[in-house]
Parts: sequence; C-alpha cells; structure tokens
Amino acid sequence: MGKDGMYMLTIEEMKEKKRLLGYSYQTLSERSGVPVGTLQKIFGGYSKAPREKTLRRLSAALEQGEYYYASGRGGISSEMLRETAAVYAAKKQGEYTLEDYLALPDEKRVELIDGVFYDMGAPRMDHQLAAGQIHAMLLTYITQNKGTCVPFIAPADVQLDCDDRTIVQPDIFVVCDRSRINGARLYGAPDFVIEILSPSTSRKDRYIKLSKYKFAGVREYWLVDLRKQVVIVNEFDANDDDRVSIYSFSDQVPVGIYNGECRVDFAQIREYIRFITDREE
Repeated sequence: MGKDGMYMLTIEEMKEKKRLLGYSYQTLSERSGVPVGTLQKIFGGYSKAPREKTLRRLSAALEQGEYYYASGRGGISSEMLRETAAVYAAKKQGEYTLEDYLALPDEKRVELIDGVFYDMGAPRMDHQLAAGQIHAMLLTYITQNKGTCVPFIAPADVQLDCDDRTIVQPDIFVVCDRSRINGARLYGAPDFVIEILSPSTSRKDRYIKLSKYKFAGVREYWLVDLRKQVVIVNEFDANDDDRVSIYSFSDQVPVGIYNGECRVDFAQIREYIRFITDREE
C-alpha cells in the first residue's frame, strides 16, 4: 500500500510482471519514465529504499489490464498474461518449438531461435518510419523492373532453418522464390534481410542472427544503426569469402542481390525521420 492507502505492486510482483510482459529495462523505462539506471538498481536489489513516487510509476506501468503508463497505448490483459505464463512455464529455454510459438497470444511478440524465446518490445517510431521507407524503395524498384521477388516488412514469420526450433521476424526481407511463401510464413531463408538496431535487440541482431542468417542461406544482411547513422552490409558467400562494407546515411547504399542497380537512399531516410531524431539530440 502507498501512504494514501492505494495499492502498489511489490518489487517481486513487478519483477514477475516485467518478465511476463517481456519488457527490457529500456522498454520499461519508456513506459514508466523511470531511468534505466534506477530500474537496474531497484530490480537488482541495490536500492534499499526506492522512492514511493518511483514505485508508483512502475506499478502503474506494469499493472495488468491497464493501459501503459502515460503513453496512451493499449494494455495487456490478465488473460493474456496467464496464457503467456502457461506457455513459458511448460519448458525451459532451449526446449521450445513451433508448437509453443503458435500457442502464444497473438499480442505477444517473440522470436524463437534454436528453441529459445526472445521477447520483442514495440519498435520506436523512427524505427518504424525508417523500415517503411526502406520497404517502399525496394518495392518501387522491384515493381518498376517487373521483378518477381517479394519484399516484406515486420511482423512476418520466417521459418528460417525449415525446422520447428527457429521462427524469426526480420524488420525487412526480400524473397525471390515465391514457392516457399505460404499463407502463414516463409519456409526457409530470405535472399536479403535488413534489421534496424535497437538497444534491446542489438546484440541479438549483430551476433546471433548474423550467424543464423549466414548459415541458413541468406545472401545479404544489412544492419541499420539509426543512432550512429551507419549501415553495415554483410554479403555472404558459400565459400566463406564474405564481404563487409560500411556506409553512412549520406550514401545511396547498393543492394548486392541486384548487383548494385537498386540503391537505398539513406540521405532521404535521414531527412524523413529528422523531425523525431532532432528532438533527441
């Protein structure tokens, strides 16, 4: 209880709801307005007497069935939390399969990689705008050249290894063999994948997914860093003669699967999202 008699979650209850919601510290910080460093101290047990105002913010942000704190975004119901908890409690990380993935509530966004669930928070607004622009440029090029490849934008499922242990949702991907696309997902590796980095997914995208994409047969993989305004282009070769190129947001980045004839204009994208990024400088 707070001083005014209103109920607040205990720290242990907050930890459990944070886990069930799949929130990273960064996501919870954005939802509650509490700095990441303060969250780490509270949940790590280093802050012995957190301020009541801080606890009230966290309690409001995590309370099931309510709208996210001060954001105006839809909340997650207690029913969804129970459904998610039931799936997560059934097995240990590394043991999950496509069946477990499909049993999750539709509202729960995760990726399944080698039997491990990775929670995915809602992307930032600049992330979404950049992804939309990249997808539009790729679609325009393919359409104008009467190409048969198909560009997708998240969320769309990719059964990457053609098994039941890995389902990923790349931010943008291009598929040239339409026979592998069904109504539910892509079966196998895309030809071209782009991931837009965020603090909560950067390590997974840079290392875990880079390796997965390479060995699954992805031909080209871009990592787009909106903060540093760089694009890292990985072109994979079957003989391990891989190439890595780094471009800035001043460049028109050539798409390798189209022999550089298609280019993504990141200077245009930078201008398009500037109204958001300028506010954070």
